[in-house]
Amino acid sequence: MMLTAIGLMSGTSLDGVDVALIETDGRRVQSLGPSGYRPYSEPERRLLREALAAAVNLPQRDARPGVLAEAERVVTQAHAEAVKAFTAQNHLTSEDIDIVGFHGQTVLHRPERKLTVQIGDAAALAKTIHIPVMHDFRAADVAAGGQGAPFVPVYHRALAQSLEREGPIVVVNIGGVSNITYIDGNDTLIACDTGPGNALLDDHVYRTIGQPFDCDGRFAAQGRVNVARVVRTLTHPFFLKPPPKSLDRNDFAHVDLGDMTPADGAATLTALTAAAIAKIVPLLPKVPKSWIVSGGGARNLTMMRMLREKLSPATVEAADAFGWSADAIEAQAFGFLAARGLKGLPLSYPATTGVPMPMTGGVIARP
Repeated sequence: MMLTAIGLMSGTSLDGVDVALIETDGRRVQSLGPSGYRPYSEPERRLLREALAAAVNLPQRDARPGVLAEAERVVTQAHAEAVKAFTAQNHLTSEDIDIVGFHGQTVLHRPERKLTVQIGDAAALAKTIHIPVMHDFRAADVAAGGQGAPFVPVYHRALAQSLEREGPIVVVNIGGVSNITYIDGNDTLIACDTGPGNALLDDHVYRTIGQPFDCDGRFAAQGRVNVARVVRTLTHPFFLKPPPKSLDRNDFAHVDLGDMTPADGAATLTALTAAAIAKIVPLLPKVPKSWIVSGGGARNLTMMRMLREKLSPATVEAADAFGWSADAIEAQAFGFLAARGLKGLPLSYPATTGVPMPMTGGVIARP
């Protein structure tokens, strides 16, 4: 049976809440509906940055000391506003929607400690929007020894199966952290984080020129890449580990830009993201023939140019070229995952998160 689901995503780049409608049975995608976006205000972003800093020493996943309690309230309210605005704009009622997939805001991801923390009060959200909410997608995977990320591969596979092209295909999501899904027919599904995405670049641009991100990659285009710094960073043991593997947003926050100019720093961090993605190729079963890029990085023209250089002769295209929404793909994925969770289907696999066996997940909060 097909379900009408709304997916919600607030990524590690802290830009805002993505909303998307999807019709799915949890196995295939019948149709993709409209999408929407509710940006975080500057005070909200500041609060979330404080929450990220405060979460570093969290002892357990349900603890909300200090600023984390306020951040959770703000995240929940922002998601409720996003759903209400989206349903109003698209003339939908709560009865039109079977389930909402609510990822929440990741503030800590430490699978080696069996700890992953997403803030957001699903019970309060369900009561506010009057729709059942599925949440806590990653906890079961991490508790079973998985990496708890990435979680979008099963959705990438459903999308890729609708393309009639020869594999292997890799779908890259460049959010705060970059992750890939390697798809070769119906049987081979491999996924992992590859390294920094936009998070380091966004933080650098915000710190140096007061902009939330490098629009179109224009700032990086004015700079010169410090190749030695990129090469040195890529000697980190993470880049040699085979998939599956995952990262926390702050794992590479130590990258030292020295006395580079702001533009050179932006160029170097953009090049680092592209080079880290290319570094996964020797660790895959076959060299991919095509790469499809989603997430904020797909709009960064400098990053796309660097990726094409690094991944040649494979094709590198933005998800929008296939009628997919680069912006909404993760939100759509959590609508898809909510439908899968409702039906008890696996959300993660040994080759995507390293979990010992295929795992379902998600917890339902009802209005």
